[in-house]
Amino acid sequence: MSPHPSIVIVGAGPRGTGLLERIAANLPELYGDEPLDLHLVDPHPPGPGRIWRTEQSPLLWMNSEADDVTMFTDETVDLEGPVLPGPTLAEWAGIDGRSFPTRPQQGAYLRWVYERARGALPASVTVHEHRTTALRIGGPRDGRQRVWLEGAAAPLLADLVVLTVGHQDAEPDREQRELTAFAARHRLVHLPPDFTADSDLAAVPAGEPVLVRGFGLAFVDLMVLLTEGRGGRYEGEGDELVYIPSGKEPVLHVGSRRGVPYHSKIGYNLDGERPPLPRFFGAEQTDALLRRPGPVDFRRDVWPLIDKELGWAHYHRLFSTHPERTALDWSDFEKAYEEAPPRGAELAALVAAAVPDPADRLDLDALDHPLDGIRHPSAEALQQGLRDYITEDLTRRHDPAHSPDAAVFAGLLSVYGQLVRLSRRLDPDAWWHGFFSYLASGPPGPRLRQLLALSRAGVVRFLGPQVTVEADEERGLFRAASAALPGEWTEARALVEARIPDPTLELTRSPLLRALYEEGTRTTAGGLLVVDPVDGRLLEHDGRPHPRRFALGPHTTTRAGSGFTRPRTGGIAFGQNDVTARAVLTLLRDRACRLPAPSSV
Repeated sequence: MSPHPSIVIVGAGPRGTGLLERIAANLPELYGDEPLDLHLVDPHPPGPGRIWRTEQSPLLWMNSEADDVTMFTDETVDLEGPVLPGPTLAEWAGIDGRSFPTRPQQGAYLRWVYERARGALPASVTVHEHRTTALRIGGPRDGRQRVWLEGAAAPLLADLVVLTVGHQDAEPDREQRELTAFAARHRLVHLPPDFTADSDLAAVPAGEPVLVRGFGLAFVDLMVLLTEGRGGRYEGEGDELVYIPSGKEPVLHVGSRRGVPYHSKIGYNLDGERPPLPRFFGAEQTDALLRRPGPVDFRRDVWPLIDKELGWAHYHRLFSTHPERTALDWSDFEKAYEEAPPRGAELAALVAAAVPDPADRLDLDALDHPLDGIRHPSAEALQQGLRDYITEDLTRRHDPAHSPDAAVFAGLLSVYGQLVRLSRRLDPDAWWHGFFSYLASGPPGPRLRQLLALSRAGVVRFLGPQVTVEADEERGLFRAASAALPGEWTEARALVEARIPDPTLELTRSPLLRALYEEGTRTTAGGLLVVDPVDGRLLEHDGRPHPRRFALGPHTTTRAGSGFTRPRTGGIAFGQNDVTARAVLTLLRDRACRLPAPSSV
């Protein structure tokens, strides 16, 4: 075992790669050319990791345009370390910036970024790649840590450990266990929440009805792999797109709480005057919430601020760019909007007087419940109604006349930054993350055009909103119903849960994260690791930051959104990586790190 100071990074996917880039950037200033062992632990390839591995189907796309993906810092990022620019995915790959790259293309970019970051390290740093799984961490607070690896007789010794493990598999909850047992008893197919590219889709029968619960991005991947992935193809384009089946497809009956897919990606740039953000939910409001004694409640204390902030973004854009659709002077509206309490009758009356067309008003509750109260006389009427809804969404999201929608997207990004600052006092409920994704992280427009073509071909059938699923023990079938078609049921011998597992430590299949949870590392009610927002150190059960353990990513309270960073947008994740890299290097430089290894655990 090397006597040199050592860092163990568990997780070598995009987040681990980003941290490595920041370690390389900050090392000359903070650590110099002293010897250092850097251990990267991940069973998947460094750079792309599991989700972006290059071996997966090229039919699967990224959910971002190539111009909107970067792994490099710029002057908009809040950094203490140096800004080291680099190419976007589009620039690196030499592809159309408005295209949606394949997952393998992104994986190749990430691998190149990893190799570039590793190549930037001086010869005094030795990098060790361990293509295996970390099982647990042991060791005293004031001594070197032990990181136990699958298949290794002896643990790695680490002065500091950083967890950047990304999304993980999860044990099924009670409902999923019961559905799996029901399926086994009746020889049915049940696929619980999983990463779609890793699901056993060969078990999904051709030509038979399949119930699908979930209408987000996991469903889009499922749709692709069970149609084009089974030999189907598209002909034509735009509204004339036609799907030609291979005969190997199932019939996908899809529904969810909302009953509609995520909103399409916006198909234009937000040109002209942009809303000055933040305005009603910025540093001042966040600081006030942090100073407040007692718990911070998302719905009571934060959601009203978010609502008003997003409204501000929407109406600022509407008045500045489309003034002919407003009925008040901007100065009068701005003053009244500022003084009106959030989410109240006074604000609603102001908006109604200032914006004559209801289609130009922002109603977040209506957006969250687009089909509430709508009933259809038949299943065929429901199919046409959903096709009309998706078509209207595509039209609106590609029409600059509705550019306030793009301003709301900018507002959502601003809001997310403040929620990261609130992370040590607040655990936003799962609804918020779903709502954010529904508005801001929907599929590319071409995917929704494919969905429409599949619907017209009868390969996809819409169930509607507020879907309930039952296990009919007597008949040995799954049954689904929707509020849109009262009293009608759809039956199938297969059920697919089209969503990824929630990042909770209570149910995670990661032995490392599960061990941390069971030994009492501090977690939120929602099952996330609580970390110090200052530098990313893990908090122990008594609230003290662990001096030698750090964590970044979706399993922590400082998760920075699910997508990659767009250039020149502040890069919250980049800033977090920089802070943690600098903290790690400073600790190695300023303290005695080569303490005796622990004698146990």
